[in-house]
Amino acid sequence: MSTPTEQTHHSLIAGEAVPGNGGTTQAVDPAQNAPTGPTFTLLDDEQAAAAPRAAAEAFDAYRKITPEARAAFLKTAAERIDQAGEEIIANAMRETGLPEPRLRGELGRTVNQLRLFAEVARAGDHHGVRIEPALPERTPLPRPDLRQRKLPLGPVAVFGASNFPLAFSVAGGDTASALAAGCPVVFKAHNAHPATSLLVGEALSAAVAEHGLPAGVFSLVFGPGTAVGQQLVSDPRIKAVGFTGSRGGGTALMATAAARPEPIPVYAEMSSVNPVFVLPSSAAGDRDALAEGFVASLNGSAGQLCTAPGLLFVPEGADGDDLTARITEKLSAAAGTTMLTPQICSSRVEGEKKLAALDGVTETGRGGEGAKENAPAPAVFSTDLETFAHTPELSEEIFGALCLIVRYGSADQLPSVAGALEGQLTATLQIGAGIDWDVDADAGSDTGSEHRVVQELLEALELRAGRVLFNGWPTGVDVGDAMVHGGPYPATSDGRSTSVGAAAIERFLRPVVYQNTPASLLPAPVREDNPWNLGRRVEGTHVAADREKSPQGPGEDVLKGKSA
Repeated sequence: MSTPTEQTHHSLIAGEAVPGNGGTTQAVDPAQNAPTGPTFTLLDDEQAAAAPRAAAEAFDAYRKITPEARAAFLKTAAERIDQAGEEIIANAMRETGLPEPRLRGELGRTVNQLRLFAEVARAGDHHGVRIEPALPERTPLPRPDLRQRKLPLGPVAVFGASNFPLAFSVAGGDTASALAAGCPVVFKAHNAHPATSLLVGEALSAAVAEHGLPAGVFSLVFGPGTAVGQQLVSDPRIKAVGFTGSRGGGTALMATAAARPEPIPVYAEMSSVNPVFVLPSSAAGDRDALAEGFVASLNGSAGQLCTAPGLLFVPEGADGDDLTARITEKLSAAAGTTMLTPQICSSRVEGEKKLAALDGVTETGRGGEGAKENAPAPAVFSTDLETFAHTPELSEEIFGALCLIVRYGSADQLPSVAGALEGQLTATLQIGAGIDWDVDADAGSDTGSEHRVVQELLEALELRAGRVLFNGWPTGVDVGDAMVHGGPYPATSDGRSTSVGAAAIERFLRPVVYQNTPASLLPAPVREDNPWNLGRRVEGTHVAADREKSPQGPGEDVLKGKSA
């Protein structure tokens, strides 16, 4: 693995460094507003086309390797990244301005995510095998032999996020789930953290080589602006796209993908204001803890988290006034921290100016500016429910540590407000800890009335968000089997999907049925002898894998060009 120094570095196409002819780029240390690290060459159009070409050439062999072989590769990738961890973190700190503890946590999340998908690949449930044997005697018509499985789509183009240089970057969730599905990945590195990207890309490429996989299983591309991204999405060999970024960037890729002769899916995570609803029972409780939790969630990582709370609904009256005052007090003691790039900081500052200029909006509280560059003060503004309902701009995302408090008169108003919101990644309900929410309350009591409102609010929010939380804060996404990080448009381009959790693999698969296929021609997942030892549905009944059976072989036969 090379160490990014002051020399010039290049894209990795199928494991080989390719000097680019499309100019150069260099990271900027956002805390100093100064260039930092080595120079990276950018690929021109002709050179960039080599990455999807190599991925397409690798696809047929890679998609056929056994679940055990794919799992072993992903585990090795995690180990290689772990081994390079100190160098990766040092470069990421310099290129992003993020603090070391945050980046160590993100590195751990990245490698654990790869290990999660290694287990997903090994278990093989994503193959979705369903078998209905032939019923030649069935009347009035015989049933053919039907065997269904899910196939990987093909090469996937993945775009790195600016705000997560590791967990949503080179070896992040999109890459891990695509590789687990059997799809080669062409990764478009984010030019804001190129040295970090290269180190992780080299670790992935080393794992590809160590397992004897086709080199085109992974490529890392540095390219100019949006041009190389549009080219990748237009390339006929690319069959799906993973993206985390702005709504403008995501919708531009969606338009390109839809205009192709063969349209392809774009799984884009784009924008979310993550509303938090403080119910009267919660406002009557520990307001100091509420204020402290809110400020920490708002200002963590300079508010540059896609799940940061951008809307806080607070009741009118003495309890709400006190909560707002406590938020103002705690915010005044908080300082801004360096944002990822000067451009992101500029956008945050301009967004605040536009918000402050709107009628009916007032500044409620403000922290201090950070000591370094690109560190604007965290701020909170306020408005009333009527103004919010009639001012669409108040629902727009401003990326950074900025929130709008919306004061409401009656909790009965909240379900309709929630139902009118755009699609969100998260929605949070803060409810009174002293109420037994597990039993139905008398509908005529104060508790019963709030119980009814919360039920209606939950039913409204489950249609508007991918994750609904109670008595917590939306920042912090647990990476596991049950997590969803998605939501209706514009939170994502496809609300049926998630970019975090085991279900993320489903984005890169499609079902196919083999009807009356000769046994010798059937692929391994649907063969009668079940050589991959997969759990399957047979005649509508789940048949579990045999856990006593030895694991599948490494799949060398496939890598040598033989049939699986």
